[in-house]
Amino acid sequence: MESFKLTRIRNHFPDNSLKDIKGTIQKELHHLSSVIRRGSSIAIAVGSRGIDNLQLIVKEVVDFIIQQGAHPFIVPAMGSHGGATAEGQEEVLAGYGITGQTMGVPIRSSMEVVELQKGQLSHRIFMDKNAYFADGIILINKIKPHTDFQATYESGLVKMAVIGLGKEKGAEAIHHYGVHGLTKLIPASASLIFAANKILGGVALIENAYDKTMLVKAIAGNDILNEEPKLLELARANRPTFPVNDIDVLIIDQMGKNISGVGIDTNLIGRIKIYGQKEPGAPAIKSIMVTDLTNESHGNATGIGLADVITRKLFNKIDFEITYKNISTSSFLERGKIPFIAENDADAFKLALRNSGNAAPGKERIIRIKDTLHLDELYVSEAILHEICNIPHIEQQEEQVDIFDDNKTLIPF
Repeated sequence: MESFKLTRIRNHFPDNSLKDIKGTIQKELHHLSSVIRRGSSIAIAVGSRGIDNLQLIVKEVVDFIIQQGAHPFIVPAMGSHGGATAEGQEEVLAGYGITGQTMGVPIRSSMEVVELQKGQLSHRIFMDKNAYFADGIILINKIKPHTDFQATYESGLVKMAVIGLGKEKGAEAIHHYGVHGLTKLIPASASLIFAANKILGGVALIENAYDKTMLVKAIAGNDILNEEPKLLELARANRPTFPVNDIDVLIIDQMGKNISGVGIDTNLIGRIKIYGQKEPGAPAIKSIMVTDLTNESHGNATGIGLADVITRKLFNKIDFEITYKNISTSSFLERGKIPFIAENDADAFKLALRNSGNAAPGKERIIRIKDTLHLDELYVSEAILHEICNIPHIEQQEEQVDIFDDNKTLIPF
């Protein structure tokens, strides 16, 4: 195929990351001193999401609980992720450096749950058995806009308490009701769970546009429902964005569960693909291609249906048993449909460009990103560069370069 040239630019976002993560978390954890009883067993809930400094943060929580004279252990709080198996969920944690050896405490991974009293609610509520029989639970999770819905509570401690700790049964109980379950039943379920005082507290994390930790906040269990909505708005205000809203082709080098719960951040690409959910108005992207799946995903290609074209390389990495278990639990089957498969990166681009319409040569609006977590460095076509070159926070880093090598593979980012 003919060569196609793009220009690499840097999109400068505010650098508001924390400079002393360890010192900050140690200071914050003292707010939970009063809720940790000496001699008690404490379950630390850790999810499947990729989080900056996760290993350090979890270890600090472990050490803090030990310092209080209590006995911590770690439970995976990730619903049906990891193929909905105890071994798979422990493997996901190990991929983030969370093991019994690195943490110095046991990892108790199980899909067994206890059914909780549901009060006046019509749906069932579950909790991880190991966490339920502990004397208390500490949640650790990132607060961020969700990829499926918009509501008072999205991704965070509240959802972890209901779906993460609910394991496969808890996830299915909520997802059975579709978007209504996510927006209405999660808060209702959480109210009952927190009222039982089993959850002693949570460590809320917020990351900035560079995917770096910008806030760590320890919250007592009975304050989480009130505090999380404020943190969600802060997280929303610090999301990365594209420099333009009108895009013909978006090239995404990699997708994966460590990047987003649905592999590709739907808030960024303007595609949700859930029946009954209104699609975002921006950005308007005509064609999306994805070339690879991260190793940290362990074959879970949830969200593959958000793309229009993928490569054979990506397709061959998909573990359909794990992927379909995750997608069927959520019931959002559109996201599991396989896009057109191209044999290599260049062929994928050629098809994606054709799928976007008939832009005149030189007028194509192309953006290439590493993944939807990293928008500070990207490649853009001439038409987009001309539009954004005078924006103060946009810095051109090099002249136009061929984006494919002789093997029809994208040049490294």
